[in-house]
Amino acid sequence: MSRPALLTINAGSSSLKFALFPAEGDQPLASGLADRIGPEGTLTVKAADGTPLTGAAHPEISSHAAALRSALTILLAAFPDLEITAVGHRVVHGGPDHAAPLLLDEARIAELARLEPFAPLHQPHNLAGVRAAMEAFPRAAQVACFDTAFHRSHPFVNDTFALPRSYYEKGIRRYGFHGLSYEYIAGEIARIAPRLAEGKLVVAHLGNGASVCAIQNGKSVASTMGFSALDGLPMGTRSGQIDPGVILYLMDQEGLSAAAISDLLYKKSGLLGMSGLSNDMRVLEAATDPRAAEAIDYFVFRVQREIGAMAAALGGIDALVFCGGIGENARGIRARICSRMAWMGIELDHARNEANTLIISSELSRAQVMVIRTNEELVIARAVRALVNHSERSAA
Repeated sequence: MSRPALLTINAGSSSLKFALFPAEGDQPLASGLADRIGPEGTLTVKAADGTPLTGAAHPEISSHAAALRSALTILLAAFPDLEITAVGHRVVHGGPDHAAPLLLDEARIAELARLEPFAPLHQPHNLAGVRAAMEAFPRAAQVACFDTAFHRSHPFVNDTFALPRSYYEKGIRRYGFHGLSYEYIAGEIARIAPRLAEGKLVVAHLGNGASVCAIQNGKSVASTMGFSALDGLPMGTRSGQIDPGVILYLMDQEGLSAAAISDLLYKKSGLLGMSGLSNDMRVLEAATDPRAAEAIDYFVFRVQREIGAMAAALGGIDALVFCGGIGENARGIRARICSRMAWMGIELDHARNEANTLIISSELSRAQVMVIRTNEELVIARAVRALVNHSERSAA
């Protein structure tokens, strides 16, 4: 007799995270990561106890779709008695209309595909994962969980651009991203420090994609990312904030097409473009090339600047929280970011920072500094259960 289970799929710009959950409970049965998707990528799948699960000697991970197929082959072989009854997908862009998880069918997939120009580095991968899951599990409910949904509470001033109002009505506005990660962090703060959760939090999600979010009373107030996932901080391959005049110059003087500019800003800029070496912070930290050091310097400076901007949006700061691959693991980068934050009441405890403890600020720090490992998969799993259960009750 088969046991029901649900699968979560989280496609990033260069990675694919996935987790297999039982029908009830927050502890996954297995989870995995396809990292650095492409010719030199790696695929890791582990059971709940950390035991590696393996399949082919050289799994195919040349693309997001191929990585998903390889992951499913391993998971289904390891758990042959499970029936996948629901699949939850991280979908980066929900547009102005979707602020809650959504059951997917072909019409809604087509609707979300029209948002691909808003998030060309992510949305196509997200929807490719949906279609692959529909093919693999045709009877399972497919649920989209949107990265933009958490930010729909922004006040107008943090949601608009200074363009004619008609463009705002057409959907050209600041959406913000990494919402699933921020939702998890806000929930964890509420669980472990309820009084702090009512205060003013600045959360830095730092990874190949990076942003900073201002949160008060569990609600997003402002975010460094805007209309697209290009805005704000420099990232692995994305430029971050750039003067619009640069775009006009590239068009008029360099003769670049819209497609060429998109490729430049999304895939050839950021840490990769500045260093000329890599989009991976681990590689840059180990490099001796001065361009790598300059790329890191710029990244640190921009994070410091945007933390200050988010604190200004809140009118103060009670805690700074690091999450994401860089935020959770790059101790040296965290230390450098915090090194010029004393004016905000931030003082790092370097021993705690090296030990990667939950609280890495000193006892004298007026604002707490924390490291929380984000868990977008758990947010997706909980949302899928809630939506599917509600749908079943409504149909009964």
